[in-house]
Amino acid sequence: MASEEGKGACVTMEIGEAYRNPTEVTMSQIVLPCHSNHCGELSAGQLLKWMDSTACLSAERHAGCSCVTASVDDIHFEHTIGVGNVVTIIAKVNRAFTSSMEVGIMVTCEDLYTDTHWRVCQAFATFVARRRETGKVQLKQLTPQTQTEQMEYSLAAERRRMRLIHAEIITDLLSSSTAQLGECREYQDAVPAERTRVESVELVLPPHANHQVSTFGGQIMAWMENVATISASRLCNAHPTLRSIDMFHFRGPSHIGDRLVLKSIVNNAFKHSMEVGVCAEAYQGGEPQRHINSAFMTFEVLDADRKPRTLPRIRPEPVDGKRRYQEAVARKKIRLDRKYIISCKQNEVPLSVPWDPSNQMYLSYNNVSALKLMDTINNWVLTSEKNKTVHAGGEPDAVLQSGDERERLSRADVPPPLRPQEEKRVGPPLSGVRGDHESGRRRHHLSCQDAFHPKRGQRDPYLIALRSVTLPTHPPTADYNRREVLCAGFTILEESSAVTKVTYYNQATPGVLPYISTDIVGLSSSFSSAFSACSDYLEANKDSSATLDSQTINAANMPPLPKEL
Repeated sequence: MASEEGKGACVTMEIGEAYRNPTEVTMSQIVLPCHSNHCGELSAGQLLKWMDSTACLSAERHAGCSCVTASVDDIHFEHTIGVGNVVTIIAKVNRAFTSSMEVGIMVTCEDLYTDTHWRVCQAFATFVARRRETGKVQLKQLTPQTQTEQMEYSLAAERRRMRLIHAEIITDLLSSSTAQLGECREYQDAVPAERTRVESVELVLPPHANHQVSTFGGQIMAWMENVATISASRLCNAHPTLRSIDMFHFRGPSHIGDRLVLKSIVNNAFKHSMEVGVCAEAYQGGEPQRHINSAFMTFEVLDADRKPRTLPRIRPEPVDGKRRYQEAVARKKIRLDRKYIISCKQNEVPLSVPWDPSNQMYLSYNNVSALKLMDTINNWVLTSEKNKTVHAGGEPDAVLQSGDERERLSRADVPPPLRPQEEKRVGPPLSGVRGDHESGRRRHHLSCQDAFHPKRGQRDPYLIALRSVTLPTHPPTADYNRREVLCAGFTILEESSAVTKVTYYNQATPGVLPYISTDIVGLSSSFSSAFSACSDYLEANKDSSATLDSQTINAANMPPLPKEL
């Protein structure tokens, strides 16, 4: 059941009352046999239905009107859920844009007999508020109240950017890395892909509709998971386990009376996993079919010891089958790169992260998220102050923060920030930047986030995120061994009508620190130069309303920055 009581929109709390996010909705369900699959475990399709329902309630609580599911980001199922366990789903709106919003979803499980809890999965769904009769919906903005909410609020913009460019990343990877992905190989005793093709038709009835009299998004996702499971079963002649889903993307609605045609096929089979492509199309009467949704699901087959079994190879169909085969290889590479980048811990990273087109999006995302996480930390400790520059430390010893507050800059004096449609590169797009430590051949990547814009009420600073990576063209030498800069960059934020703060953050693995030449309390000279150039540029242009461009940056002697991710 969904629980919404006690979570009113008022943020003001009585003394001693714990803060509750006003958009938070909790659903708790006990898993019954009717919810389970052949193994006595909760069906993934049923879980998707519960997740979508909970997230929709949260979105509608914030919007105050009906909302529809636009997409659900990648989901990785960490554990299965057995009959008798209790599933708890918590959903809350992380950020609202113009007419869409991101809803964060957390799924946990509880064993009532042993009183143990574990995390099952986390997801981020995008919901769109439906138009009212009076016109277009304009969602009210959220005001983060806690450090965690502030971080998720900031990261929501970066995740939104990733969703918009996801298809482009796959296309670029396929066009630039054909040799790296490899050609389709003929395996002996390979299973023809045609054998795994499944097509099923569902009639949308009133029980399948939501409160808006259109097909429930969770029901469509459950149907898609069902046909994908059948395809996976045909490859291995066994019952598979769903491990991950690569983004559900709703392209249009369907309604009661529609026929939903669900199609699936195994795109590729690897040693211990396989990818199944699945899509949903709708039609009514003699009208042509319209594309409703698509997703890619990764399955494993577990043995008696719950270990992944070796799977048979697939023989793709000509033309389209080979294209899907290659795309599956690209998506797997992205998943592995993303897992490596995100899961790395500071004491486990002896070298900088290898860079190639397949991981550029997640390398950028991980660095931007790390930078925003540091930006939301409140317990910085003042270490020194010199020439109006404040040096503060927090977290591990390897973390430094410098803040430069210019009292003379006012809101009108700050050069206008770049809006998304006006976003430009800062400086010429060069292939690399030379540093002053290690071998001098370290590559830094740049990611720009939307700037703070008073009229739009956004709270994000203008963000420049940099991170050291390993390039195949510049391998380590006998004299120099590369080390990782986990997070570094600048934030430029207008704090008030009288203060604009330029902040530099640096987080490095211990192996880097001996190579950093002290300039501004531990900052390398190249970072120091960039920091000073940012400050000088704002000071020099405080009376100008010109838009930021590469010529003015170069005129301010700002060092060239590398190609934007």
